[in-house]
Order: sequence, then C-alpha cells, then structure tokens
Amino acid sequence: MTWRVTLQRKWCALGHDPRIRVLLCGLGWLLIALTPLVGPLPGPGGIIVFAAGLGLVLRNSAWAKRRYVRFKRRHPGWGDWADWGLRRASARRRIEICRERRRRG
Repeated sequence: MTWRVTLQRKWCALGHDPRIRVLLCGLGWLLIALTPLVGPLPGPGGIIVFAAGLGLVLRNSAWAKRRYVRFKRRHPGWGDWADWGLRRASARRRIEICRERRRRG
C-alpha cells in the first residue's frame, strides 16, 4: 500500500469523527454568515464563500440535508449547481437520465 492511499484513508476516517463533523459544520455556518461581508468586495468572493459554507454544512449536518432534500423536491432545478459541486450521486444519476432521454429522442 502506498503512502498516498494510507493518507487518503486516514483523511476519510477523520471525517467520521463526530467532533470533527461538528467543527466542520460550525465552520460552514460561519462561512455562510460571512458571505454578506465578503459579497461587496470586488470579484466573486461572496459566491465562493457561500458555496464552500453550504458544502460543509450539507456534508456534515443531517438536519441541513433533510431541509435541502425538501427544497429540491419543491424546486427541482434550483439545486443542480449545489448537487454538482457536492459531487452527489443523485446529480450524476439525473445527468445520465437526461442524456439517455436526449439520445432516445
């Protein structure tokens, strides 16, 4: 086993520790709260900060995931970028379904 695979496994295992997940979720909420402060600065900083915060919160909070799923059911097209950015399996399935429908005609 190479050092890279070992490091990757340790990194992934770190994300399963509840204390780390709480810290990452808190960091996500902090980034979302900082978005209005970064938004007026030149460049796309506010969007990037918000996206990073949303990604951390959705990855580490069951409550936020449930809310997000409810939102996606009501507004199916609005969360496509978030799904894509989070590399969610559901996003890949939807993309493949759309491609298959286009191929069929």
